[in-house]
Amino acid sequence: MTSGPVHAATRSSRENAKAHALGLTSATSLVISSIVGTGVFTMPAVIAGAGTMGIVVLAVIAIGALLLAVLFGQLTRRIPNSDGGVYAYARHEFGDFAGYLVGWCYWIQSWAGNAAIVASWVFYVDALFNFSHPAGLTNWAIALVGLWVPAVINLVGIRQMAWFQNVTVVLKFVPLAFVGVIGWFFVKTDNFGPWNASGGSLYSAIGIAAGVALFSFIGVEAAAITARRVRDPRRNVLRASVMGTGISALLYVLVTAAVMGLVNHRTLAATGSPFVNAFEAIFPHQAWAGRFIAGLAVISGIGALLSWTLIVTETSRAIASDGLFPQAFTWSDRNGTAWFGIVVGTALPSLLMLWRYTSSSGLTIFTYLVDLTVVTVAIPYFFSAIAQLTFLVSRRRAVDGWQLARDLSIAVTSVLFSLWVTFASGYQVVYQALLVILIGLVGYAVLNGLRQRRGAIASPIDLNPPTSETAS
Repeated sequence: MTSGPVHAATRSSRENAKAHALGLTSATSLVISSIVGTGVFTMPAVIAGAGTMGIVVLAVIAIGALLLAVLFGQLTRRIPNSDGGVYAYARHEFGDFAGYLVGWCYWIQSWAGNAAIVASWVFYVDALFNFSHPAGLTNWAIALVGLWVPAVINLVGIRQMAWFQNVTVVLKFVPLAFVGVIGWFFVKTDNFGPWNASGGSLYSAIGIAAGVALFSFIGVEAAAITARRVRDPRRNVLRASVMGTGISALLYVLVTAAVMGLVNHRTLAATGSPFVNAFEAIFPHQAWAGRFIAGLAVISGIGALLSWTLIVTETSRAIASDGLFPQAFTWSDRNGTAWFGIVVGTALPSLLMLWRYTSSSGLTIFTYLVDLTVVTVAIPYFFSAIAQLTFLVSRRRAVDGWQLARDLSIAVTSVLFSLWVTFASGYQVVYQALLVILIGLVGYAVLNGLRQRRGAIASPIDLNPPTSETAS
């Protein structure tokens, strides 16, 4: 029979192993799965609407995403085992208000991003089952399946999720690599559209391409968000973030350019499932080709939604644990899964999709959700960059010479990159995102007041407080 202390140590070891269930391979797969969802399967159509200059914009965004990956790895080295990633960085450096603002924006973009992913996913479900012009409510029912199946898998537990995620990464990476390599042998230069196909200025074309390109790279922070679940986060978060982002970036540029050369420009700009057309160009007169890639895109979407459902949940749990979100988001089952956060984080995009499918259709739904997501995620990226900038300028740790220059360059470039993405998104989207942020600040005011009343935080001292006579 095991003695008490030994048994306690064994139990503690098992709990620690369960808490750090993601090794380097699984953490890298999480990053790839979060980045490479169904966005890449719709991205060539949106970029075609901007023109061939969109490929250059995609490459620039890829470089920016790699710098952000390095930035998140550096921040996690300073704040390992943190819950919430970008939220934790802002709160650590700037306090509760900044932490809440970043956490609110990131939580909004996470579940709104799931709505965008599932909007793209529905295109490929329609192509797989040959649904021609389905009704809006029919597509909404399909979207509900795409949102709630990953939610159920997450409710089962992190180990089952990691296994399923690794499988989906392989199943989607192989056909994408096939198009990115073999597809180039079938490219026709006549298929590439004009340099600027937006019908407007070059600035507006850049905005179209930049929005969907950044959306497709959201997920570079996936390992940082779930750092508490990653083994040896000081080393593995940086490695997983850089490797996952680098692989995804190379794949994106090769695949997007290949699809634009495989499919006629006018056809490409009007479709929601461009990879079906691309596979049919590689395998002409083969009925199975389009459905084959549609099926793999459906699996890819489930894998991405699986990862993002976890990220939505971990973000809300981290904020609630610090008293900045309702405590219900910390409710967990015996496996440590924050089930309430999963349910709410899935119900909200379900309602958002009901609204979009009853008010618009086609690529309009996808591009609207992409634009909203991009602006709300640029704010957390910006705060992460200035958190690192503050640390470097403060000289709390001696960083000299080329290392200081390197780290400052990464931080400053990340700041400028975040500002540029916000600027390129357009006034209307920034206005809508600002409205969402202001609504969230009302929630902060209420929660902050309740915390003061409970004595959880110190209340500010009013100068010259009124006497009872003046108050009356």
